[in-house]
Parts: sequence; structure tokens; C-alpha cells
Amino acid sequence: MTNKGPVSNFINHHYRHFNAAALMDAAKGYEAHLLEGGKMLISMGGAMSTAELGISLAEMIRQDKVHMISCTGANLEEDVMNLVAHSHYKRVPNYRDLTPEQERELLDNHYNRVTDTCIPEEEAFRRLQAHLEKVWKDAEAKGERYFPHEFLYKIVLSGDLKQYYEIDPKNSWIIAAAEKNLPIVVPGWEDSTCGNIFTSYVIKGQLKASTVKSGIEYMVWLTELYRELSKGKGLGFFQIGGGISGDFPICVVPMMYQDLEWEDVPFWAYFCQISDSTTSYGSYSGAVPNEKITWGKLDVDTPKFIVESDATIVAPLIFAWILGW
Repeated sequence: MTNKGPVSNFINHHYRHFNAAALMDAAKGYEAHLLEGGKMLISMGGAMSTAELGISLAEMIRQDKVHMISCTGANLEEDVMNLVAHSHYKRVPNYRDLTPEQERELLDNHYNRVTDTCIPEEEAFRRLQAHLEKVWKDAEAKGERYFPHEFLYKIVLSGDLKQYYEIDPKNSWIIAAAEKNLPIVVPGWEDSTCGNIFTSYVIKGQLKASTVKSGIEYMVWLTELYRELSKGKGLGFFQIGGGISGDFPICVVPMMYQDLEWEDVPFWAYFCQISDSTTSYGSYSGAVPNEKITWGKLDVDTPKFIVESDATIVAPLIFAWILGW
């Protein structure tokens, strides 16, 4: 234990068994992969941006501990929403006890609940909407097309949102990613709030669907990125939660060697999943890592870890270890 801070020393001393030991093993495996020259993709499902993972993830990005991100459209937009409307969020500690009538009251007051946290529709969604509408329409007028994350990068880097900042920008992972021009893939962006807003403009005839690049185009781009980042020690896969943000990028490997019939495609070089989904039948989130061998995603000797716990607890601790906190 050299050059480690108090959080890492605490983890090293206390986390010895069961999921605690799995956390420690995964953190050491991540660190070893980077020290040997490997790169890492982080995939984010769930509502990790609303859970303010940016407090630790932004620093991981700044210190080059993350080389690509795959996330849901919700995670892409909700980090920005927290940045510009943090003081308007409403916490509901007793969310388990809410009646259907109380839930409807939240809706009527323009709050959208994510577990114990309510996102303020007017301050968050609508504030961002005006800036998105401008970059979408400006791009279309010029005959230009961009990925969803590229439009957000344009807004963040323009400085137009600074007037609204309500948290320290160093705690926003989108700002850190935009400043690094970090590659992000956002599969299924259409089911996010911003994706729904864009769809409404298409239906109203105000925008063309083609102005925002598609999921297929994301997969094509991911193929190029994977071939570049997997050189040398290889590209690792650190998965938070399940769903499309994990399944989409991990499939790029079997796609290349099975469907493209490329023979020089390396498997993912490290794999860890944090999930509270217990091992179950037919579940992607609940599948143990070994099952991914049969799908051509991981190899027999790929370091594999699974931490069956709450990612809001586990991910910051693993990041703290890697950052030496």
C-alpha cells in the first residue's frame, strides 16, 4: 500500500470477504489493467448521473482512468440537468410509503421521481431543451449530423450553460468528458427525455430524424474505436448496472469476428459488473461473466469480477481505490 489515501487504506483493511472482497479484487484488477497499459470502457445503466456519480467519475476521466463511456440517454442528460438545476431537486426519503395519489401530486407539480430523488421538469428538462433545440436546428440548417453526445458537448463547451451552474463543475462528468472529447456511445437514446423531445420535433415537422445520428452509426463508430483502443494490453469493460448500455458495446466483439469475419479481434481484456440483480434464468443483468464466453465476448483467461451490490455504494469506492484516495 504505497501512495494510497485514507479511503483506500480503509477498504484494504476491512474489505476481506464476500461482496467486499469482490469489490477489492475488481478494483485491484482495474488498477493492474491500467498499469500494464490497458484502456477501459465504463458502461452506465440505471440512474447513476442522478445519483451524482460525477463526483468521482469526473476525476476518473480527468486522470485518464476511463477511455470510453457507454451510457443510456438518461445518464447522458441527467448529469447536465443536475449541473443546471441541482437546487430544485426534491428528495423523498420516505419514497417507499408514497400512495398513488401522492405520486400523482408529484407529477402535477412537475416532479419526475427516480427512487428517492425527484427531477424538476421545468428547471431541468425545459432549461436544457431551449439550448438543444438551437444546436439541433443550427446543425440541420447547415446540413450537418451529429451523435447525441456531440450535441451535448457543443452546448457544454459553448459556455451557454454557465449562467445556470448550481454545483461545482468539477463534479460533472459530462464537463470532464467534453473537455477530453471522450468517446461516448449512447444506445437507445430515443427513450430518454431529450430523445422524446427530439421525436416530438420530428413529428411536428420541425426537424428531420436524420439530424441525430442513429444507433447503427454508433455501432459502426464503436467498431473503429474498439480496434484502436484494444491495441496492446487491450480494452477492459467496467459495467455499472445492466441493460442496453452494457449489452450494446460488449456485442461489438462477436459482431466483428462472427459477422464481419475478422480474425484479428481481441476479446475484452477485463470485465467487471456491479449489479444488484442476482443470478437468474434468462437475465442479461443476472448472467454470470462466464456465460459471456459462450457469446464470444470474453475469453477463458479474461479477469472477471461481479459485485452483487448497490452501484451507488460500490462504484465510488472502486474509483477511490484507482484514484488513490
